Parts: sequence; structure tokens; C-alpha cells
Amino acid sequence: MTPTTPAPSIDGAALLSEVEAFHRRFNVFPTEAAYVAVALWDAHAHLIDAFDGTARLAFLSPEPGSGKSRALEIVETLTPRAATTVNASANALFRLVEADQGTPTLLFDEIDTVFGPKAGGNEEVRGFLNSGYRRGAKSLRCVGDGSNQESTWFSSFCAVAMAGLGSLPDTILTRSVIIRMRKKAPNEKAEPYRRRIHEKQGNALRDQLAEWAATVRDQIENAWPEMPEGVTDRPADVWEPLLAVADAAGGEWPERARAACLELVHAAQDDDEASLGTRLLTDLRDHVFCGADRMPTAVILECLLHLDDAPWGDLDDKPITSRALAKLLKQYVTPANKPIKPRGIRTASGTPKGYYAEDLADAWNRYCPPAPEKSATSATAATPQVSAGESVADDSASTRHTPAESDTLPLRIAG
Repeated sequence: MTPTTPAPSIDGAALLSEVEAFHRRFNVFPTEAAYVAVALWDAHAHLIDAFDGTARLAFLSPEPGSGKSRALEIVETLTPRAATTVNASANALFRLVEADQGTPTLLFDEIDTVFGPKAGGNEEVRGFLNSGYRRGAKSLRCVGDGSNQESTWFSSFCAVAMAGLGSLPDTILTRSVIIRMRKKAPNEKAEPYRRRIHEKQGNALRDQLAEWAATVRDQIENAWPEMPEGVTDRPADVWEPLLAVADAAGGEWPERARAACLELVHAAQDDDEASLGTRLLTDLRDHVFCGADRMPTAVILECLLHLDDAPWGDLDDKPITSRALAKLLKQYVTPANKPIKPRGIRTASGTPKGYYAEDLADAWNRYCPPAPEKSATSATAATPQVSAGESVADDSASTRHTPAESDTLPLRIAG
């Protein structure tokens, strides 16, 4: 019997480098880390059945013409069973995931039309995207005609990439690898993409990724990739499948993947849009209280409105008010596990409402980044502060600073 010649092994590292090079031809990403992350994400979509979770991929920018849709278009050529939509109902998405053809790679263009200020909520689509990053996530839907309805469980677990203007809900951002796109500079060039020509080239790489994925699936199912120092909790969940792919590929990819992980995780943590509440807590600690043990609400508002590059002067087209401040803070709790609320503060001229540092302490420890080192010339030196035993000037003068299911559109299914 003639022995069977073993199939030649596939060089995973070289293949990922080809995928990265294909993106570089047509996409201008803001950082080297972005090219690494996107190439790993393309590969992880071929191994979705080997992971307990999947990272969402979000191409976001403040202005049109930044290459977001083109990035999604190249991802489409490289990922399995890619389905591109601009807008779809939650019911259509659930049925797509459950289709007999297999788990799709869902590509959501113009995601700002789903979650933007004029979109009207789309809570069911948000629920689909939130839950579907974990294997086993299911939602109960009614199926049938007229009064002949029955309850059926639908899975939402699939790889999802999104492109849009502005930002996304916090619950989706924290489950995403975020690529902040920007317009090309005059010295940045990209090859024009022609679908009739280049789609076939991307699909050839897609097929090679599928072949390589089949050879490493068992290895990846049992992998527990080591996280870079400081990457824990949700960021670790997001990056675990990408690092597992990098480790399976070998070569320089494990090192490059962890460097990209650190860079993009830190960038996401520094993103002011990610959490208005965290920004507020941090500004209160670093620029308002500054060691004081209590502060009247009017003084807090005055200080917030005088911070440079802060969002407090334009919340929903008006400056932050005492009501808005209370609403943002009550979602956090005191060390006694009660919502943070304003309390009376005794002053020489009365008892205005305000906040105590002891009530904010637990939230500061849990949600804020490490406090910066204070300098002798701190810009906050002139901030009115209140220490134990001191009186607070009448805050009335400060008050002058504060004024009172979508239709389903056709899906484009890649071959």
C-alpha cells in the first residue's frame, strides 16, 4: 500500500502577515497596532466555534470620509460567511445567526444610524450585540403566524464588526476592539479598491485562513493565552481570542499581538467618550475636591464649567446643572452601598446642598485611573476647597454660572 503523503503544513505567521499586507494596500489605519488587531480579528472569525467569546471590532471616526466603510469592505473579503447590512431588525439578525449555512460574520456599516442621537434607541439590536459576544447567549422570541405563535430560543453568538460616526453605547464599546479612524494625510496613500479584481484576492486569503484554522482548532480550543500585565476583566475577555490566534500562528505575532493589546486597551481607557460617569468622577477627584472633604454643589458646578477640554459646558446642548450632576452620580454608590446623593453642608451663611468626599471615595477607588502626582504649581490651586472645620462662603453668587423595531434592509451575503 502506497503511503499517503502528508499535506504540507501552513505557516500561520506568514499567512497573517499576508492578511495584514492586504489591509495595508487598501486601508490607512491610525496606528500599527490597528493593523495587527484587525488581521488577528479576521483570523479569529474562522475559529469562532473554538472560542467562549468573541471581540467586536469597531471602526469609528468623528467625520465621514475616514475609510471606515472601506475597512469593513476589506474585512468582508477575508472572513467566513460575511453578511453586510446597514440596518436590520433584531429578529432578522437572530434568524441570520440560526441559519443552516453556519455562523455568519456580521458586518454592520453606518452603525451610527442604529445608535446615533436620531436613531430612537434600538434596544433589541443593542441587546443582540451585547449578548452575542459570549457563546451560549440566547434570546427568547415568538415565532409563527397570527395567533399561532410559539416561543423559541435563538442564538446571538457570532463575530461582529461595525463602522460608524461618533461613538457607541458603553456596553458595546467595552466589548470591542476600537479603531479610531481618521482622514488620510496628504502623504498617506492607499491603493484604489476594485471589487471585481480585488475581492477574489481577498477571498483567496480567506480560504487559506479557513484551511489554517482547521489545523489549529484543537490547539486553540485548549489555549489559555497569557495576558499582558494590567489587562484584566472585560479587556482580557475581548483580547483572549485574538491572543490565542497570535500564539497559534507563532513567529513575531505573539509579541506584536500583546504590544497591540496594551496600546489599544490603554487608548480605550483614555477615551473620554467611553464613560461620562468615569470622566465626572475623575474630574471631581483631581480638579474639584483636591483633598477637600466636602464641596457645595454650586462650587462643584462652577469648577466643572471652568475646566478646559471638558464636556461639562455642553451636555445635551446646555451646561451641566445640579440635576444632571445628581443623575450622573446616583448610579454610583457610597462605601455604605447607598446611591451617592447631595447632602446638606453647614456654612457660615446657611446649609447648601453639596457632596462629601467620603461618599465618593469608593467610586473613586473603583472607577478612576490612578491619581496624577500633584505639583506645587497645580492649576487647581485656586479651586475653592472645604476642609473639616472650615466654613464655606455663600454659594449663591456661583449659581449664575448654571442655567436653570427598525425596518429590515437587505443583507449582502458574501460568497
